[in-house]
Amino acid sequence: MHHDVIVIGGSYAGMAATLQLVRARRSVLVIDAGERRNRFASHSHGFLGQDGVPPGEIAANARRQLETYPTLTWLEGRAEAVSGQVDEFTVTTSDGVPHQGRRILLATGVADQLPPIAGLAERWGKAVFHCPYCHGYELGQGRIGIIGAGPLSVHQAELLTDWSDVTLLVNSAVELSQEARATLERRGVTIEEAPIDRIDGHADVAMTDGRLLPFAGLFTATRTVPSGSLVEAMGCALEETPLGMQVRTDAENKTSVPGVFACGDVARAPHSVSLAVGNGAMAGAQVHRSLLWPETVQPVQQEKAAAS
Repeated sequence: MHHDVIVIGGSYAGMAATLQLVRARRSVLVIDAGERRNRFASHSHGFLGQDGVPPGEIAANARRQLETYPTLTWLEGRAEAVSGQVDEFTVTTSDGVPHQGRRILLATGVADQLPPIAGLAERWGKAVFHCPYCHGYELGQGRIGIIGAGPLSVHQAELLTDWSDVTLLVNSAVELSQEARATLERRGVTIEEAPIDRIDGHADVAMTDGRLLPFAGLFTATRTVPSGSLVEAMGCALEETPLGMQVRTDAENKTSVPGVFACGDVARAPHSVSLAVGNGAMAGAQVHRSLLWPETVQPVQQEKAAAS
């Protein structure tokens, strides 16, 4: 079957885009590997109408609603390669089966590169977080620790003082200027210089000097990269942001490859379920427009690529 659009990634952004397309009665194939970024979290917060709902439940309900549309095909699998051009793309999945489509929408999400601290990865999404708007309120104004990861850690520490008392655990990962120190001190942030040995218990930070610092929760500024290797293999231009690498897109969600669009965390920062859904909905509309007016696809892409 030759689909109008192949959406690679069936999480929040990909499903939001798909909804716009199937409601326009377009044939859409969603290829999803089932690796949502927030799969480690027990509850999702800050998403209007779904506050406090388990993220898996949100995703499952969204998929059930999409599957009521007859032009949707959902494939549980992994896209391994994309070849071809506008109107004639082929996506090959891990089982070796080729799938044809006129447009490609990348909604693959990102992977978080965590600080290499013993015990941190096991607590990611449970006691260690990156977004205060998603998880800060649930800490009940208990003590918050910021695990230093780079320049954004200073901003994170300042921001989180609206939620509780904050300690910045520098851990040799943050260079603090005199101005930054003064700003943090004015905000009431405690600066802890000793290195971290590991994380124990719920969110107890064991320091190399033998002290154990208990917290209600921990935050760290992860560096993100596009999930998997597909984006780079396709030749999509990337760009560096304060949060990490993402696919470069224009205002219409087009990438540097003609006929290929991108949305959600892989193409926009900052990141949250709400923002991914909004960006995905817009991307779906933009992909639909490109099917109606195909003459607009390639010239825009060529011009953008030439400007890079």
